[in-house]
Amino acid sequence: MRIHGAADSVRQRVGASIFERVAGSQGPARRRAIHEAEGERWFAGDRPIRRVHGDSSMFAGGICALLLQSLHPLAMAGVAAHSGYRGDPWGRLQRTSYFLAVTAFGRASDASAAIDRVRAIHERVTGTAPDGRRYTASDPHLLTWVHIAEADSFLRAHTCFGAKPLDQAGRDGYVADLARIGAALGVPDPPQTEAELASRISQYRPELRGTAEARAAARFLLLSPPVPVVARAPYGVLAAAATSLLPGWARRPLSLPYLPLTETALVRPAGHAMIRAIRWALTPPPAVQAG
Repeated sequence: MRIHGAADSVRQRVGASIFERVAGSQGPARRRAIHEAEGERWFAGDRPIRRVHGDSSMFAGGICALLLQSLHPLAMAGVAAHSGYRGDPWGRLQRTSYFLAVTAFGRASDASAAIDRVRAIHERVTGTAPDGRRYTASDPHLLTWVHIAEADSFLRAHTCFGAKPLDQAGRDGYVADLARIGAALGVPDPPQTEAELASRISQYRPELRGTAEARAAARFLLLSPPVPVVARAPYGVLAAAATSLLPGWARRPLSLPYLPLTETALVRPAGHAMIRAIRWALTPPPAVQAG
């Protein structure tokens, strides 16, 4: 009993620390509102989006998505100038995690309110990229790129590291679920299946390249993130696992190595172990029944 009690105590402390980083000081109240408040939801409890967005593989998927998104010069210019990912990286993470949670699990009214807030922000994000082109975050073409990069990355992460990976019907269902959110954000005709998602990404490849801003963002994410000293080694494992999810064509512009033997023998197993550890920490221990 003492061993179990000590393990549960460690689980609780580690889980609380991770949750605080990801969700912020408002996390507990928001979690109650998302999961306990009564009202209609956009997605039923058995929908694939709930399995994917509720799984710890999202930690790797989120890093992968940021790396992939950075390859579009106009999207990266907007991030570099407006997102505050260097000055307030934890705040950005917390806002993103809330959006992903409330749209997948929260009341329809709260999901719609979150969508409206993001659309209002997008309308204000405008500027000029280093190559002289103008951009606006509300541009349907850029919105589509951000959407499909997220969908692809989250799906890759769950397929590789998820507790219960989806079958083909489930993967198509996930893309269709995410399409509902994308359409609400202003994405025109978002892909509805995994095959459509892959086709849409291939259509964007001629526009993608590794700019100085994209490579700087990759170095920040992978080599110098603002994490406590005690968390640097675990984060390094997570970052390596996320990088392993990127296809080769996406790594070269960011100067990220492709070492298939090392990834198969070391990076992927370590990533599995780290994500299982996060999943364990964030899962409440089973209640002990009185004898």
